[in-house]
Amino acid sequence: MSNVQYALFNIHYWILDIPEWVVTELEAMHQAIELALEGWGRVAPNPLVGAVLLRDGKVIGEGYHAEFGGPHAEINALDGCDDATGATCVVTLEPCAHQGKTPPCCDALASAGVARVVAAIADPTPAAGGGLDRLRQAGIAVDLGIGAAEAAAVNAPFLFGAVQSKRPFVAVKVATSLDGFLADENGRSQWISGSVAREYVHWLRAGYDAIGVGRRTTVADDPLLTVRGPIVPRVPPTRVVFTVSGDIPPHLQLWDTETAPTIVVTSPGRAVELSQAIAHTQVTVLEAEDLTAALAALRQQGIQSILIEGGGALVGAMFEAGVVDRLYWIKAPIWLGKGVAAFAGREAVPLDDARPWTVTGRRALGPDTLLVVDRELCLQG
Repeated sequence: MSNVQYALFNIHYWILDIPEWVVTELEAMHQAIELALEGWGRVAPNPLVGAVLLRDGKVIGEGYHAEFGGPHAEINALDGCDDATGATCVVTLEPCAHQGKTPPCCDALASAGVARVVAAIADPTPAAGGGLDRLRQAGIAVDLGIGAAEAAAVNAPFLFGAVQSKRPFVAVKVATSLDGFLADENGRSQWISGSVAREYVHWLRAGYDAIGVGRRTTVADDPLLTVRGPIVPRVPPTRVVFTVSGDIPPHLQLWDTETAPTIVVTSPGRAVELSQAIAHTQVTVLEAEDLTAALAALRQQGIQSILIEGGGALVGAMFEAGVVDRLYWIKAPIWLGKGVAAFAGREAVPLDDARPWTVTGRRALGPDTLLVVDRELCLQG
């Protein structure tokens, strides 16, 4: 923009008495959602929450929940604001109404003189919920639902865990060629995706309680399954190996539990023998008759979310069992023609019976493309 154009632009707004930039509540909610993600890997089992304070279309404060046990998003937003009197607080989750590790956020907003609260979704947990009612009782206007789908997608594992205690939230990550292969005809998969995508996967791992693979992937790749990137998760994800046979070599990197804990889930007939074979390690062995029982056993171990990273047989079995809640699909711009299929063992479904999933994310990862789809969104907890 030239100096003349800039001057005319300013005169135009001076004449009309319109501010040059007004932030809408929807735009503020999008910003709050981006802020919430700054707590990825650091706040679980608490939810990811971001908050933006607006007055007359201007942002006067913002914050996010950065660390488990630390101040919540609303408190951090208020701390960054000189005066919140008459402001609107746009927040991704209903302000809490209970005394936990921190005081109730709804009381802090009322004490600060906030006039209105715009929340994306309600808090489904009995202990923390009820904040919106407390705000109404304090004479504060409340609006619920703006940006609900986006906010629910960000907190899908938390919302799922609030209403489902039988198994963890299950996400699957696959990196494939354009024609859907995890590896080429000779089984080589390193690397189908590029460096940007691999960095993203390490970020992704940091936000899950566990990372799961099948026996074939464990034996073929001997993966570490750890988070290696700028985010250091508050609690390292547990490595989980699913194996019916229990036939796993003793030299694997996963046996080193000083890096992160490891769980092996195997069939009842193999659990005792495997436990004896790896008695020198700190690896936990669980027995389960099928995937549903395996996930239930993991939930009893305190795992509320798990990221499945392969291989094709395990991924296919997870989908066939109907236990996948989210899919992260990274597609590399290559064709293989033949190879290891990403979604093996699925039964055919007529088009009329095919149930659509909800697209919750699309983005470029360097030359690769990420698609994120959810089976369903838990908007009301």
